[in-house]
Amino acid sequence: LPGIADGSLKPVPQTEDGLTYAAKIDRAETRIDWTRPAVDVDRQIRAFADAPGAWCLAPDGTRLKLLLSAVADDGEAGAAPGTVLDPAPVIACGDGSAVRLLRLQREGRPALDARAFQAGAPLVPGTCLA
Repeated sequence: LPGIADGSLKPVPQTEDGLTYAAKIDRAETRIDWTRPAVDVDRQIRAFADAPGAWCLAPDGTRLKLLLSAVADDGEAGAAPGTVLDPAPVIACGDGSAVRLLRLQREGRPALDARAFQAGAPLVPGTCLA
């Protein structure tokens, strides 16, 4: 910043060598693949939070937008990926790991923290998200 302020720093145009085009994010890319490790699922949820939003299908077929999560310590080896492990809700991922959902949004509804979401139309342990 001092170089800009005193005029000693001169702008240099960027060369076109090495530039790449980033394609628009497709809706299919934002769908959660529960077979991936929890760390990857958590990163995907954080990367797409707000817009366009990471999503999955609830057991009743409605779309759930996942807005905030954390890697959980209570994964279950042998649980099928996408299985709701406990009412927090904690969801099983690949490699025996799990993700705790902290903020969710059912389609057509406002975003809620997990506790308020589970008070309304809960994700029941043993059911599976797609």
